[in-house]
Amino acid sequence: MREDTGNLQTARKSVRLLDATMRDGGIVNAFAFSDKFAESLYRTNVAAGVDIMEFGYKASEKMFDAAKFGKWKFCKEDDIRGIVGENKTNMKIAVMADVGRVDLKEAVTDKNNSVIDIYRIAAYLNQIPSALEMAEYCHNKGYMTALNIMAISKNQESDLKRALEEAGKSPVDVIYIVDSFGSLYPEEIRRVGEIYLETGDKYNKQIGMHAHNNQQLAFANTIEACALGVNYLDSTMAGMGRGAGNCHTEAMLGFLKNPKYRIEPALLFLKEFMNPLKETGVTWGYDVPYLLTGLFNAHPSAAIEFIKSNRDDYVGFLNGLLDID
Repeated sequence: MREDTGNLQTARKSVRLLDATMRDGGIVNAFAFSDKFAESLYRTNVAAGVDIMEFGYKASEKMFDAAKFGKWKFCKEDDIRGIVGENKTNMKIAVMADVGRVDLKEAVTDKNNSVIDIYRIAAYLNQIPSALEMAEYCHNKGYMTALNIMAISKNQESDLKRALEEAGKSPVDVIYIVDSFGSLYPEEIRRVGEIYLETGDKYNKQIGMHAHNNQQLAFANTIEACALGVNYLDSTMAGMGRGAGNCHTEAMLGFLKNPKYRIEPALLFLKEFMNPLKETGVTWGYDVPYLLTGLFNAHPSAAIEFIKSNRDDYVGFLNGLLDID
């Protein structure tokens, strides 16, 4: 579904900006966002022209202790409605579901009974059959669906192409490029993006981009994907997200040339909510250990533990990643 890609001075009307602050950012603070934070972020995203707001996960309380997480780990219908009412705006509401971490038959009601518009299904390559089954279930309930294929930097290209072919044949509306480890460079985004866009062209699917900032390339990789013709672009306020975080919503609002996008509401939100949140000790964003995991295509969990331990022996950490005694 590739339209004319334009240039840095044009507005492509098919672009959709998705703010994932409360979902990817929720991983950082166990989804303990106050209602005041959620309400203000919702109003901010509407005022800024954001197209989609992702509230959090649909996770099973049988698998996760609700006492250890905020309510946006579970995204119950009444909780979302408590923030958005009937959502009488142009902005769509999304939630994410991980393969194996929710029973959608228990969690998902018919679309005409829900304020949620989009279910995004996150899966590793070996989980694609289960992910597509989940997406089809949500599709049949009346929802728009997206497939986020995680950690593609660890996959063989031939395996990825086969997975994309299966996704193309499914009811999924959007297929996401996900740089889970923040290890890809713009040149690689161009190559991988073309593979995804070929599937999009063949099967009439939209393509999305979800970037992590381990090497400070989340914004660069997102706008590179956009320039190729990728239409669905993920970001978070102040880049809040697991580990090194994500592409910044405020940066995307400044970059995208469609007049409907306004950066000023986001800037006010950063001052009122994101800066104080960091002052409470909630941490995310670029740091040297994340750079090293990104460089060597490794999961950021080791870097997260390194930072929590207040270590600064970067060479020792690097040697550990390389398995050097």
